[in-house]
Amino acid sequence: MKRTISVLGSSGSIGRQTLKVASACGYQVAAVTVNRSVEQAEAQARQFKPKLAVAVDEKAAADLRVRLADTGVKVVSGLEGLLEAASLAEADTVVTAIVGVAGLRPTLAAIDCGKRIALANKETLVCAGELVMARAEEKGAEIIPVDSEHSAIFQCLQGCSRKAVRRLIITASGGPFYGKSRKELSLVTKEQALRHPNWAMGAKITVDSATLMNKGLEFIEAMRLYAIPPERIQIVVHRESIVHSLVEFEDGAVLAQLGSADMCLPIQYALTWPERTPGPAKPLDLLSCPPLTFQKPDSDTFRCLGLALECAKRGGTSTAILNGANEAAVALFLEDKISFLDISRLVETALNRVPVLDAPELDDIFEADRAAREAVYQCVR
Repeated sequence: MKRTISVLGSSGSIGRQTLKVASACGYQVAAVTVNRSVEQAEAQARQFKPKLAVAVDEKAAADLRVRLADTGVKVVSGLEGLLEAASLAEADTVVTAIVGVAGLRPTLAAIDCGKRIALANKETLVCAGELVMARAEEKGAEIIPVDSEHSAIFQCLQGCSRKAVRRLIITASGGPFYGKSRKELSLVTKEQALRHPNWAMGAKITVDSATLMNKGLEFIEAMRLYAIPPERIQIVVHRESIVHSLVEFEDGAVLAQLGSADMCLPIQYALTWPERTPGPAKPLDLLSCPPLTFQKPDSDTFRCLGLALECAKRGGTSTAILNGANEAAVALFLEDKISFLDISRLVETALNRVPVLDAPELDDIFEADRAAREAVYQCVR
């Protein structure tokens, strides 16, 4: 099936690779969206000729509108622009590659239109997973994961009954600092944190991989996406990033999905499922693979992971508080305003200060996110 896609967050790593897949597979692109990356948006619009181009920043949108004046591409801005791109009638699939909780409202808008959601924004399910999954079921919208780990689980579950699943096993590379002590972590720099050993990703997710928060967020995402309780999910460190995740079944069988460290494959599968077609992903050469190793993660040293696992069990708005505080803390770290270990310290402070609500509505989730960020900022003023 030839899909027509809207790419939310087209200037980021996932967005750019999605357009690479679209070009290789001959998909139509109905919309591209960026925050301020005007030059990238112009280049993408000229290559793919979408109906709509969005720059969230108003000044960037004004610049983009002038640049694309000769193309017939409509240029809009702000949250309203994102919602329009997510709801565009021409698109049957929306790739949600916006980083952070900012992706929640556009994802819900796409769900309300019954789109297929190629979900690359894990924060959507971390913060509001129960609401999002219930809305998707109500509207008949498909949610197909793009994260390599959740795509691996999704692929392993094809043709299998969910009732037969005993355990989900999520693999983690361990990031650049795996095996280091808290004392060693106190000395690491931003440049070191942004040097991931296996994957080329955006700055925020790369830092999350270094703190292991990314794996904690994926743990919570797995709970919501597959309706699996936390006691039936395990994280293992797999330094080689070849096994992308595994599923253990009641009869003891364990299925795994293997592949190169290349996001084109999970992106493409989210678009083509249930079919498989040729694409641009780099094939895996088993004869060149190193030995595959699996180890237990250290959630005490990497406190962000421990905090995420605690929130997974607590539920309610605790996961939105966790995510909001982490987004704020990572931004401060990238601005050289706090140290690496300050990230987990500030997240824990926010979790201790912001009250947790059970069974939250959408407004409660956004308020928890706001309060968590404010708690972080108060600590560094």
